[in-house]
This record gives sequence, structure tokens and C-alpha cells, in this order.
Amino acid sequence: MKKTELRAKYKALRANLSTKEREDSSLKIANLVLKLPIWDCSFFHVFLTIKSLNEVETEPILSILSGKDKHIVLSKTDFESKSMSHILLQDNTIIKPNSWNIPEPENGIPISEQQIEVVFIPLMAFDLFGNRVGYGKGFYDGFLKNCSKDTLKIGLSFFEADVEIENIKPHDIPLDYCITPKKTYAF
Repeated sequence: MKKTELRAKYKALRANLSTKEREDSSLKIANLVLKLPIWDCSFFHVFLTIKSLNEVETEPILSILSGKDKHIVLSKTDFESKSMSHILLQDNTIIKPNSWNIPEPENGIPISEQQIEVVFIPLMAFDLFGNRVGYGKGFYDGFLKNCSKDTLKIGLSFFEADVEIENIKPHDIPLDYCITPKKTYAF
């Protein structure tokens, strides 16, 4: 399927999940995160859940990272330049939704993309080759291309892999892992 078809398909599937299904599945995903070979890393970039889009809830992952004393990095989006800046999450960090209802840090200590070792990525769909479909704005592709080549890219999805995304572009950056409630895919 093509990206636009996959976005529509998975947007509808996510909309049909109950709150309990989303919460239970998000907890299963977080438990599988514990089994990944990532715990020697220090800087973890985590997206904050956009509840209105029925995204995977990242609060359980944030709790795990905090409990392991990892540095948690959050994004702040610039829609004019279609870029993201990255802020270290601290006890005094104020989180507020932006004009697109994306929860973001208001201020804080900036972190460069090169410092980030693991990135948890929101997505609509992914395939058996590690290709992903996001929301189509290119924010994560722009961000990931500036990360170290060793940065681990981990997608989070309520649903299993689609067979193949047909219209992958050269600038699309694939995943290293994708975690669903049922399994972890390694690419």
C-alpha cells in the first residue's frame, strides 16, 4: 500500500481502539522496551503522546527511563522551518500543548541531535523492512538525519507490520526496531 492509504487505514484502526485497549497495549509495549539492548545508553528521546490522535501512551516508558536514571529528551516543534529542537526533561520542565495540541517543553536545557542515542518514534504504520509512515510532515526524517549514524530508532505501534510500503523515498529513514503489544521487530 502507499503511504496515504496506510495513514487512512491506521488512523481508522487507532480511532476504533478503546481507552482501555490503548492503555493496556501501551503497557505491553513498555514492558517489551525493557528487553531491548539499549540500557547502556544515556540519552533517550521520547515523544509525548498526542491523546487526540490515539497515539501509543509513552508515560510508562518515561517512568522506566526515569527509574533507570536516564536522560530524557523531548522535542519542541517549529512549524515554519519544519524542524524540531530538543530539550532535556527536568523536574522543573513545564509541558504545554502547542497550537497543534502537541505537548512540548516550554523551556529548558538544549540537547543536540548528536547526543541522542535512542529515539522512540511515533508512527502510523511500518513494514517488514523497517520503513515507517508518519504523519507526512517530515519532522522526524529531518531530525533523524542529523542524529549520529549509531542512534537507535525505535518505532512504537499498536498494530503489526504491513507487508511493504510502496512509495518509500530516498530521504525516508528506516527503523532499527519497532515494538507492538505482541512482539519486537528488529531490522
